[in-house]
Amino acid sequence: NTKTALITVYDKRNIVNFAKCLRDAGYRIISTSGTAKLLAENNICVEEISDITKFPEILDGRVKTLHPVIFGGLLADKNNEAHIPETRK
Repeated sequence: NTKTALITVYDKRNIVNFAKCLRDAGYRIISTSGTAKLLAENNICVEEISDITKFPEILDGRVKTLHPVIFGGLLADKNNEAHIPETRK
């Protein structure tokens, strides 16, 4: 299983080095648009969260990660067999 990191930050000063460490450790990186742009500009493979949720950022970017696809992945109990199929939807 590939580990996934969700990166979304306002202050992006040190995020590139952090993301490189995650990439080098084999993480898949998902990010909001502004952070994704910076990471991509620094040759870090990143997926925009809106491509995963199929829902655009709204309210001038104030709402980005509030989506069941994201929160389901964060809150799922991997030890609960009933949760596993739901996270694959």
